[in-house]
Amino acid sequence: MVVRTTTRLRYHWGVSKLILQRRRNKKKKKKKRYPSFCAVMMMLVRSQVVVVHILALILLIITPSSLSQSNQFCDAGIGYGEENSRCGTGIGSSNSKLLIKDGTVVNANHKHLAHVYVEDGIILAVDPHITVGDDVTVIDATGKFVMPGGIDPHTHLEFEFMGTETVDDFFSGQAAALAGGTTMHIDFVIPLNGSLTAGFEAYAKKAKKSCMDYGFHMAITKWDEVVSKEMELMVKEKGINSFKFFMAYKGALMVNDELLLEGFKRCKSLGALAMVHAENGDAVYEGQKRMIELGITGPEGHALSRPAVLEGEATARAIRLAEFVNTPLYVVHVMSIDAMEEIAKARKSGQRVIGEPVVSGLVLDESWLWHPDFETAAKYVMSPPIRKRGHDKALQAALSTGILQLVGTDHCAFNSTQKAFGIEDFRKIPNGVNGIEERMHLVWDTLVESGQISVTDYVRLTSTECAKIFNIYPRKGAILPGSDADIIILNPNSSFEISAKSHHSRLDTNVYEGRRGKGKIEVTVAGGRVVWENNELKVAPGTGRYIEMAPYNYLFDGVDKKDAAYLNYLQAPVKRVKSST
Repeated sequence: MVVRTTTRLRYHWGVSKLILQRRRNKKKKKKKRYPSFCAVMMMLVRSQVVVVHILALILLIITPSSLSQSNQFCDAGIGYGEENSRCGTGIGSSNSKLLIKDGTVVNANHKHLAHVYVEDGIILAVDPHITVGDDVTVIDATGKFVMPGGIDPHTHLEFEFMGTETVDDFFSGQAAALAGGTTMHIDFVIPLNGSLTAGFEAYAKKAKKSCMDYGFHMAITKWDEVVSKEMELMVKEKGINSFKFFMAYKGALMVNDELLLEGFKRCKSLGALAMVHAENGDAVYEGQKRMIELGITGPEGHALSRPAVLEGEATARAIRLAEFVNTPLYVVHVMSIDAMEEIAKARKSGQRVIGEPVVSGLVLDESWLWHPDFETAAKYVMSPPIRKRGHDKALQAALSTGILQLVGTDHCAFNSTQKAFGIEDFRKIPNGVNGIEERMHLVWDTLVESGQISVTDYVRLTSTECAKIFNIYPRKGAILPGSDADIIILNPNSSFEISAKSHHSRLDTNVYEGRRGKGKIEVTVAGGRVVWENNELKVAPGTGRYIEMAPYNYLFDGVDKKDAAYLNYLQAPVKRVKSST
């Protein structure tokens, strides 16, 4: 290999001045903070300090004054792989320079053979002709796809719900994600007693154990002037650019149409994206009572009490209210043909609506809820429910034709003991399934291997579109110079098998148990560090970063012009002459 100076390489590759300046400042700070070891030793010798004092000072220099966050978790025995035994030295390979060579680099709009050079967590070059020094870690990706790490737009880690809390926290859930090729996720903050600030602080504390990058959505569960002002605070100071409204879960998280309208208007004024869980909560409540009256208390009652028509109705209502306000809308976990068709109709008319199916709705059907074993049936309970066979194929087709835009998971993991809370009454079964580790593999096997979507479509659906919607592109969702080095290497000729025995979630079950397929993610790079390779996970808590997301994504382009056109269309108020009689 030809050894070239790092500086010459950087300028040859046209790296931005911002990256260079940041790295120079980093080096300056280090020099300023840590005196030369030799200088310290000479000073001590000249002053004839006792040897014991010399040894003490050496220990002081090489030992941090306080344990880093990752070290604290590490000492508690939390972590995966060799890095944990080294007490939190970081995630994955400690070498900050990495070359992924001879792979097919895939972005959402293009693929080509190239090398990818990474330094200090940033992609510096994507080029077929790169030479590096011997101090660079090299990974051979010949015959494989090099793609942006997945971004999961919909997760619930350490989520308190239905009298319990999900088993995956911000470490175990993220570790599982990294093993499955997802390098960032966006979780939902739930307000505390309606307070957005208190909810944000609680989730920020939970996320201190993170081992990969993450962002936050914020749920709105009540409405008053305080909430309205807090929404502005979240957008302008906390890096949140999306707010979720639950149209279901009556008596808990559900909001009515009046609140929905107020929330939509506030989102529009802040340039924040309004999101909805679309089910008619009042009708679901009636459906649940009907099932209990009929003596249907098992998991099948969950699906029967909240049919697809109720998802379709709520989706249509949310779309029409968003159109009335003239604000973009994001419909989470689209599970049915009914909801998908409402989104298709709105998009065809020019309305800005995003539809997000989740992997469980793409590859499973409701028949599992009728399984005679309660534990097996209960693990499939989620809301909206997994639908009858046929809905899955329709959602797949909607992704391939652009009606739906990206794939999430709604990862919300409750174990079999927690699910058993509802053994006598399906209404008490905690709602949620896994998927954060399985999504990337299942989307590839289901959609790419079947020929329904291309490799570039895969990148768009699992990473790039999410980054664009939440305003973090091209920092995320791309293999480009200047982008974060969140990268996966997928071998299309390798295979995978899913099992609760081998997954990295703390969940004791898996709704995709026994599923096999083609296309295996063999390497995951997060922040420039190799965290998953050779079926080995190397991560430490406290190493993830909170990614702030700015308002006014591309969906807001032209909203002001539509408002102006609406005012012009009104031709009002009409000036009338008062009658003299």
